[in-house]
Amino acid sequence: MATMMAAVLVAHGGPDALDLRHEVPVPRPAAGQVRVEVAAAAVNNTDVWTREGAYGTSDDPDAVVGWKGVPIAFPRVQGGDAVGRVVELGPGAPDELLGRRVLVDPITYGQGDDPEEPPIEGVLGSEEDGAFAEYLCVPADRVHDVTDAPLSDEQLACLPIAYGTATGMLERAALGAGDRVLVTGASGGVGIALVQLAAARGAQVVAVTNRRTADAVLRAGATHVLMRDVAPLEAQLAAADPFTVIADVVGGPSFSALLGALGTGGRLVTCGAVAGPVVEIDLRVLYLQRRTLIGSTMHTPSQFRRLVQDARTGHLAPPVARTYPLTEIHQAQQDFASGDHVGKLVLTPRA
Repeated sequence: MATMMAAVLVAHGGPDALDLRHEVPVPRPAAGQVRVEVAAAAVNNTDVWTREGAYGTSDDPDAVVGWKGVPIAFPRVQGGDAVGRVVELGPGAPDELLGRRVLVDPITYGQGDDPEEPPIEGVLGSEEDGAFAEYLCVPADRVHDVTDAPLSDEQLACLPIAYGTATGMLERAALGAGDRVLVTGASGGVGIALVQLAAARGAQVVAVTNRRTADAVLRAGATHVLMRDVAPLEAQLAAADPFTVIADVVGGPSFSALLGALGTGGRLVTCGAVAGPVVEIDLRVLYLQRRTLIGSTMHTPSQFRRLVQDARTGHLAPPVARTYPLTEIHQAQQDFASGDHVGKLVLTPRA
């Protein structure tokens, strides 16, 4: 039996729960699937939170569970971002995909009442084996041909979760030209994607970051930065002109101040809670000014197709902060947790 190297999660827990194995059976594609030889895979908060079981439940915010509110099935190969080459077709998979460079949509979609917002049934690296491996198998309808895209494999690997999440946030907040948008956590993967995508849509972008990363965030498209290590963010928000949209990836103690920084009819869209998942808000701040609070999880199929088209035409330039061989996955996750970078950290299984 052919084997491969893969980073396998064996339980919810710390870094030692992620086991780098060298004799994992190479997966074979089932009907309608393709096998992808992984060229690059990026590191995301979802990998760390899934490993830690840090998603909680509505009844118990401290419950150790995956994002669906239950522990995931172990063992599980982690990794939600994947770009690579199709090397094998399962029965019924389109012949034209063989040999093509592809970007993988990490979401398994279900059937719902709204075809434009189908429910998410699973995510690569959580409900199905993911990209921290030399090979993975996915349904053929979730791979998108990017053979001719001008981006490198490492840049393409930055897109699925971070840029997909950012695209979903901006679409759900109906951001457009002329909006004044505040982006928190702007030096991280989703944050820098929000800055780039919002600027490309003609919005005026103000970004929350720090002195060390301010220049890089400005180069990504921000017109102004609020530096949280210079003065309290709450005071800077109180002195700022109102925003029409706030895209928050942080949560935590500043959430109430963010809501108050919106103008009348403004929209706050949130996708993360790295600074803390439980927040307190004054409901009067929400309803008296007709503000809207929007929760956003990842992207839809049409939003992912738009992202792929942007990649093919070179309209995006995802910043790659560092690359690592898969054998250094623990170091990559440690560096990721430190936040000492702008853009994405990328693993290359065959480096």
